[in-house]
Amino acid sequence: MSKGKDTKPHIGIFGRRNNGKSSLINALAGQELAIVSDVAGTTTDPVKKSMEIPGIGPVILIDTAGIDDTGELGLKRVEKSREMLKVIDFAILVITGNEFSQEEEKLIAEFEEKAVPFLVLHNKSDLQPLGAGLKQDLETRYTVPVLEFSAISRHGVDGLVAAMQRLIPESAYTAPSMLGDLISYGDVVLLITPIDIEAPEGRMILPQVQAIRDILDHDGIAVVCKEREVDGFIRRMNPKPALVVTDSQVFLKADAAVPPEIPLTSFSILLARQRGDFRNYLKGTPKLSELKDGDRILILESCTHHVSCDDIGRVKIPRWLGNFTGKKLEYEVVAGLSKLPRDIRDYAMVIQCGGCVITRKQIINRLKPAVDAGIPVTNYGMAIAWIHGIYKRAVAPFSEGDHGENDYL
Repeated sequence: MSKGKDTKPHIGIFGRRNNGKSSLINALAGQELAIVSDVAGTTTDPVKKSMEIPGIGPVILIDTAGIDDTGELGLKRVEKSREMLKVIDFAILVITGNEFSQEEEKLIAEFEEKAVPFLVLHNKSDLQPLGAGLKQDLETRYTVPVLEFSAISRHGVDGLVAAMQRLIPESAYTAPSMLGDLISYGDVVLLITPIDIEAPEGRMILPQVQAIRDILDHDGIAVVCKEREVDGFIRRMNPKPALVVTDSQVFLKADAAVPPEIPLTSFSILLARQRGDFRNYLKGTPKLSELKDGDRILILESCTHHVSCDDIGRVKIPRWLGNFTGKKLEYEVVAGLSKLPRDIRDYAMVIQCGGCVITRKQIINRLKPAVDAGIPVTNYGMAIAWIHGIYKRAVAPFSEGDHGENDYL
């Protein structure tokens, strides 16, 4: 269970009320992890369970509310359950009593639209076996396994686990490196980490910790200093660093202090490439220069945090962007994975944070409506680099990669 949450497969359990979704989780775990009741609708909001499935390893199981819930509150529960499709790597659709109709068809259409692999599980088969005709029809229509199961007797557990092993995509188990392809064995990477009011007391912020771990994982040497020590330290440093990574807020100072022959980028841009929509960021970032008076900017934060008077997303970026464009712009900030307050087409630009606490799939799906609507997207670090006139240098370390980034430089 040592893997980070973003590199554990996220498996969503979907189905009607009282179909035994929570019982399925308990059967897979071999213990009572989820609350089970004969009362339909016991599970309300989606509930995440971290567990280990023998033969698969650590996973996050997401128990969702019934897709057939009714009433105003019930419809909100269904909407929250469907929002989990932006998070999961794999889905299990639980049916019982050979019941399969419009609700299940709509859900499968959403699985397919979001490219979520899935299987169909006929639970409570100890009470009513899966009909051969329904099994053949569903397997023909959707080309996925349709399995018999009993959460009470645990009949079918081995077959379910074997099917999950085959169908869960490999990408669900691994996360691309932040900078492993940019360094070689023994390379020194200098990390510039300001200690300001946004840094938690006694700790470093998560992207800094992630970068240090990634450097060590790739046999590099991590050297950390604050921004005011950079000038003197680089003059004394031998060998010179193979790469310098800075906090985006001190990009200008880092650009002046780090000799031009040494590659320079930021933590946020590393995250943009690792788990963001980097190709669309590269296309969208230059559009910051085309903003007009009255344009509305959507700023997406991935976590909820205490907002300081010098908050990067809510204060600094709007101030810098206003000064850069000379335009009167409007800003809306959405924290966490909350629903947008208006139609995505009402925005002229979307600026996404680094996303250190969520998965790449969550970020890609979060930005997809904007990308599909032709709304430019960028991220904190890339926007800051563009505003300060050091964008080309900041993305140059990635121009030789295999992602097609240089098409947009």
